[in-house]
This record gives sequence, C-alpha cells and structure tokens, in this order.
Amino acid sequence: MNDEQPDIVDWGLFEKNRSELGPGFIRILSYFREDGSKSVAQIEEAMREENTPALVIPAHTIKGEARQLGAEPLAKIAELIESTARLCVETHRFPDELVPQVVELRNLFDQTVHLFDRATNPLMTRSGQAGFGRKVTNQNFGRI
Repeated sequence: MNDEQPDIVDWGLFEKNRSELGPGFIRILSYFREDGSKSVAQIEEAMREENTPALVIPAHTIKGEARQLGAEPLAKIAELIESTARLCVETHRFPDELVPQVVELRNLFDQTVHLFDRATNPLMTRSGQAGFGRKVTNQNFGRI
C-alpha cells in the first residue's frame, strides 16, 4: 500500500490515529467517507451554480477530516478552495480559477478513500488473490 502512492496518505499519522482511536477508528473512517462524499458533491454543485459562499463550509469540512486521517494533499486542495472562496466572497466575485482544483479534489478524494479501504478492509486486500496457499498480507486488520 505504501509503495503505490506514498504521497497521498501519511501512513504514520494514519496508523497513530488508528491505534489511539481503537475500535472507533472505523466509525471515523465511515464519517469521512460519508461527509467527504457529500462535501465534494456540494463543492461541485456550488461551482456549477457559481455560488461562492456555498464552497466554504464543505471545503472546510474536508480539510479538517483529511488532516485528522493523514491525507494532507487532499486537505491542501480543500484549504485552497476554502481560502480562495472566502476571499472571493469578500470581493464579490466567483472563483473560476478553482475549476481544476475541484476536479482534482474529486479524484484525490476517491483515491484516498480507496487507499483507506485497502488499509482497513481485509477483503479488499485479499480480493486479488485466488486459490489456496497464497500468503495473506493484511493480517494486522483490527489489531491495535
């Protein structure tokens, strides 16, 4: 998992929070998945509708949750969207320049959720392995 895309998730922070939160960590991940998905959709809708104020809260939500889980690149894009939207609200303009970041936000969110799932779901880790006698690599699932 670390060798594919090490720059998307800080696995050290992810595992630290996983061990500190114990069984509640999976619940936190489910909140991230649900809230993040809604927030990304709200940001995309705000961009389509050119509703600058509607960009701020969902971007802020993703930023905080991503940082808590070690997904700093996702948090940085959300932070850029949030800060740019706040500035544009003050100057009464729409941030057209954020379109590439909003597209990247969706892609990075999806990739991050996939990596989190692989790190926490033993079925995803094993799905590519067929037959008997294959070594299972995710034997630390659920262990604190």
